[in-house]
Amino acid sequence: MNLDEMIKVGMADLQLCKSPGVLTTLGLGSCVGVALYDPVNKIGGLLHCMLPDSTQFKNNSNTAKYADSGIDELVSKMVSLGANRSRIVAKIAGGAQMFAMKTNNDTLRVGERNVEAVKKKLAAKVKVTIIKEQKTKKGK
Repeated sequence: MNLDEMIKVGMADLQLCKSPGVLTTLGLGSCVGVALYDPVNKIGGLLHCMLPDSTQFKNNSNTAKYADSGIDELVSKMVSLGANRSRIVAKIAGGAQMFAMKTNNDTLRVGERNVEAVKKKLAAKVKVTIIKEQKTKKGK
């Protein structure tokens, strides 16, 4: 498969496909890529979320921008496409600390907060098991 045939997932975006389709995203940085897959029905989805919590913003209509609402939408769309919710597994990547700062200001820990929000949402709310995690190195 060449790059032109891959389904590209942009920043604050999500896409789905059935096998043999391929989903890809680039430049995660502090963002988190959440790949979900039903291995029996061979349905996958990829979310490239930028921020952890949609409730902290008034203009939050782009659900894929946020970990909480993006994961909800991704799981819902996968189930609509035929995935079995109980079989969905996850792989996550990203969540880098983009800038070296000597502060305890939680607002500046976007990458870490994104990873925490994704893990919390997958475990508690949608009950999806993370089978692989790759944290992006600092500033990459």
